[in-house]
Amino acid sequence: MWPGETRDNPPAPVYVRIKRLIRERILSGEYAAEGRIPSENCLVRDLGVSRMTVNRALRELSAEGVLLRLPGVGTFVAPAKAQSDLLEVKNIADDIRARGHLHAAEPRLLRSEPAKPPVTAALGLPRDAPVFHLVCVHREDGVPVQLEDRFVNPAVAPRFLGQDFTATTATEYLLRLIPASAVEHVIEAVCPPARVCRYLEISAGEPCLLLRRTTWSRGTGVTQAALTYPGSRYHLRGRFVPQSSAEAPAGSRWGETA
Repeated sequence: MWPGETRDNPPAPVYVRIKRLIRERILSGEYAAEGRIPSENCLVRDLGVSRMTVNRALRELSAEGVLLRLPGVGTFVAPAKAQSDLLEVKNIADDIRARGHLHAAEPRLLRSEPAKPPVTAALGLPRDAPVFHLVCVHREDGVPVQLEDRFVNPAVAPRFLGQDFTATTATEYLLRLIPASAVEHVIEAVCPPARVCRYLEISAGEPCLLLRRTTWSRGTGVTQAALTYPGSRYHLRGRFVPQSSAEAPAGSRWGETA
């Protein structure tokens, strides 16, 4: 039987079976991360299928980010995407360093400005009240992996504009100053505007993940952030245990990425 098939799960089209087989070999380690996989000719010979079928399977796996095809060189297992846990308030710099990589932050905007209605509504501020606005690009080993577009309530972080956000992240600073007691996040797939593409150094039309986050502390709005991740470089992961479960691990928290 091909991978994924059971007596209750009828055979899939051959190209789908080949995709499952390649995924299984990647997960098992038979095809090493960033290593070259057998050529189309080898797969055609070993699997006893047509070149057209193998080509379709490889093309679709490449489009899904599983494989990386280099014309004239070969087909390789794509580098693993970075990930962040949705269920904890985490500092992106800590996530990147935990993977053994280098984090760098590039603030592109840091100023006070009148808040627009969506921000005032989220943070519970009067119309046109001043807010602090930060736009920052976060890099992993030199590659942009997150654009942070954040508004902060000056009443809870009056010294925000004076911080060096190349040395510490806004998330780290705010959590140290005033821990969050409630967090709301909404995730959506987007095709970002040209401005965001320039910041993230991606081509126009590349799909991204957008995480919209609002944080409160004891009923007071602290910050609202739009965090944009290139879909080809990052994925978000979530896991939770219901509070009633006796299996809940010590220290489990409700939260989101930084």
